[in-house]
Amino acid sequence: MKGKNFHCCATCVNFVAEKTASRMQYRCERLGFDTLPSYQFNCWEPKDHIKKLMTQQKK
Repeated sequence: MKGKNFHCCATCVNFVAEKTASRMQYRCERLGFDTLPSYQFNCWEPKDHIKKLMTQQKK
């Protein structure tokens, strides 16, 4: 289930954002490396609230 308008790292269940002393650090827990909120990967699994939005948009 891919949503064209929703598919990005920031909406994935594996996305983690951590604030450090100098910057925000964005990480993919599944892949194990830094990412950015707007990046897209084929392993994307949307968060529950994103799944709801995608379902609502289909109606």
